[in-house]
Amino acid sequence: MTIVTRFAPSPTGMLHIGGARTALFNYLLAKRHGGKFLLRVEDTDKKRSTDEATQAILDGMAWLGLTADEPPVYQSENADRHVACALEMVASGKAFRCYATPEDLQARRDEGDQKRAAAKDESLADEERAALRAEADALLAPYRSPWRDGAPAPSADAPYTIRLRAPDDDDMTVRDHVQGEVTLKTREIDDLILLRADGTPTYMLAVVIDDHDMGVTHVVRGDDHFRNTFRQLPIYWAMGWDVPEFAHVPMIHGSDGAKLSKRHGALSTLAYRDMGYLPEAMDSYLVRLGWSHGDQEIFTLDEAIEVFDLADINKAPGRLDLEKLGDVNAHFIREVDESRLLELLTPEIAKLAELSADLTERLQQALPTLKERGQTLPQLAESCRFLWDSNAENLNKKARKALRVDGLKHLSDLREALDQSDSWTIEALQHVLESYCAVHTLSMGQVGPPLRAALTGGLPAPDLAPVMHWLGRDEVLARIGKHLPA
Repeated sequence: MTIVTRFAPSPTGMLHIGGARTALFNYLLAKRHGGKFLLRVEDTDKKRSTDEATQAILDGMAWLGLTADEPPVYQSENADRHVACALEMVASGKAFRCYATPEDLQARRDEGDQKRAAAKDESLADEERAALRAEADALLAPYRSPWRDGAPAPSADAPYTIRLRAPDDDDMTVRDHVQGEVTLKTREIDDLILLRADGTPTYMLAVVIDDHDMGVTHVVRGDDHFRNTFRQLPIYWAMGWDVPEFAHVPMIHGSDGAKLSKRHGALSTLAYRDMGYLPEAMDSYLVRLGWSHGDQEIFTLDEAIEVFDLADINKAPGRLDLEKLGDVNAHFIREVDESRLLELLTPEIAKLAELSADLTERLQQALPTLKERGQTLPQLAESCRFLWDSNAENLNKKARKALRVDGLKHLSDLREALDQSDSWTIEALQHVLESYCAVHTLSMGQVGPPLRAALTGGLPAPDLAPVMHWLGRDEVLARIGKHLPA
């Protein structure tokens, strides 16, 4: 059997990280077994679905590298097929026309609520309270239509919905790859609406038909859909279709264990891109958010494909930890090729400085060292600031202290020694510093602070010899000269 999975988002909002993780799990399962990963856009809610949200979903998937094996299926384009299947179930006696109106159903619920409230009256006899509770339970139970057994229509032109006849067996059982074996009493399932009174198909019907028509063998989705599975199974049975295997994945919670919200960082997937996270870092972090394989913490997409298994998905909700995400991102920043890193970093640098040819060259030289200095691209860009900004007009307290009389004397002498250096390699520059300290019986702790203050103004920077090499002779001498008396 060729495994076929699908990710089926609704374009009523952006692709959030919970959805991205579901897409990732579906992708990994399909690729692990040489199968197909498909994308279906469930856009039947035309009032809430937007082209912007659809494009954001597609862009988010593309950014994460989760490319579907076939063009996306748009659920709204299959409406005729959904209607035809509903009518087929009516013809076979598995579904029926129901003439209950929304008002009828609301009145039923209201009556049930009233009887339940009345049963709390302590002045009633036990038998009366029990009878009221029983009547309330019957009214508030999942709806079983009186027309399911062939009751006549109230009139020839009465509006109706088409409902699926719910099973009458005692139990329904789902064997889930994550949740295990779960059983539900069939009385907890209502006569499901397949077609609304206006003839449009419901989500429940459309999902089942589309999954069948797309050849989906494994449905991997959030566990908030678990109850839907019990409502969808009778549709498969009514149509005589094979039932796919299910895996219902626990939701993602915040670090405090509460339901994920914006205060936890529950942003759209593309927001993380804009915050400076790498797609491979997001993939690695999301795959470990509720799934594990031994002690390995960091995965490339290819590594995850090699070992992914539904059995390794945890039953407990994953917890979003932005600090850990930052650590994972820092790892991939260190691993990424410098040419690609410069390409990724360029938009962030452009927000801070004019990206001249000289600055680009400095960045190319410095990135192999500086890429250790940021968890995100904006952080890394900020750590590069000294490459274009001497911060001479905004010296911090430590820099101002270093540039007092003795410090300026060292700077003046160092400037002369640097100017006379025949070579501007890191090794040669380090030799100049060490020689100066040796000749004047000074420590680097005495010489380094004023030089660093002149070059960076107190901005964080690595060792001085590499800094001077990256800046170049002219820039170094000019920055030192700014602080020396005329």
